[in-house]
Amino acid sequence: MTDVFGETSTTDEVLAGQTLTGKRILVTGVSAGLGVETARALAAHGATVIGAARDLAKAEAATAVVRKDAAHGGSLELIALDLASLASVRAAADRLVAEGKPLDLIIANAGVMAAPFGHTADGFETQFGTNHLGHFVFVNRIASLLQGGGRLVNLASSGHRFSDVDLDDPNFERGDYDPWAAYGRSKTANILFAVEFDRRHRDRGVRATAVHPGGILTELTRHLDDGVVDGMLEQINAQRAAEGRPPREWKTIPQGAATSVWAGVVAPADAVGSRYCENCHVTTNVTDQEFDAAAEGVRPYALDGERAKALWAKSEAMVGETF
Repeated sequence: MTDVFGETSTTDEVLAGQTLTGKRILVTGVSAGLGVETARALAAHGATVIGAARDLAKAEAATAVVRKDAAHGGSLELIALDLASLASVRAAADRLVAEGKPLDLIIANAGVMAAPFGHTADGFETQFGTNHLGHFVFVNRIASLLQGGGRLVNLASSGHRFSDVDLDDPNFERGDYDPWAAYGRSKTANILFAVEFDRRHRDRGVRATAVHPGGILTELTRHLDDGVVDGMLEQINAQRAAEGRPPREWKTIPQGAATSVWAGVVAPADAVGSRYCENCHVTTNVTDQEFDAAAEGVRPYALDGERAKALWAKSEAMVGETF
């Protein structure tokens, strides 16, 4: 596979020349930021997009641009989905299964970052429960709708390098809570979920991958104190300067959503299946180095097949449902 896209590529550049007419694509988190842009770009190239969001009124307003830019038969339908409530997750999934319309792609985009300690409606730590368990139940319940050639793209993050999943204490019942450690656990879980989903479904022609969108200023930063975001950019650029590299700016939202659509509809399925992608290519730097804001890379524990199986079993036990 020849890489023709990179860190600054946008959704429109990645999808140039692509015709998605007749494709049904589900995107979670379409009330702001990356979710809206992902839906817009896909609908603009002819896809029928099912956008899932917790706040439908907010999503309706935010996705006006999606309907405006839809072309070549592209369209948008909204469904209610609160990933922090398994009752909502199951209701949304049941609705889609009852309709029985096949899907070509699921982009599990929604999430929270560095949230204060709290719990979902079902008693799970907020970030692990929302980012991982909500999507775990939702995607598995609608997995039968993914037809041969279909894909799952999980939105992960370089933040997975903060921490591995903790299968003994996923809800911080014994350890002190750290918002970044919790975020890291949830993002590692997103990658491991893709690894095991890919193993379970690839024989029927369905593949799964995880992507890091890059550093983007979206509503995801709402839990951060003033100055934290600027401090993060200063840290990144100090590292880049030490390596003799030019300073970095935050990605635009179209640049941030580009890797999701690249992995979902442009890249060869066999190239991205069970892998971790960033900057519109598959990451080859598998490293034990902890979080490095200036460099690409994926921690080995996030791609460990046995770890992925163990997380799957633990997740089933936590949600009380077997897939």
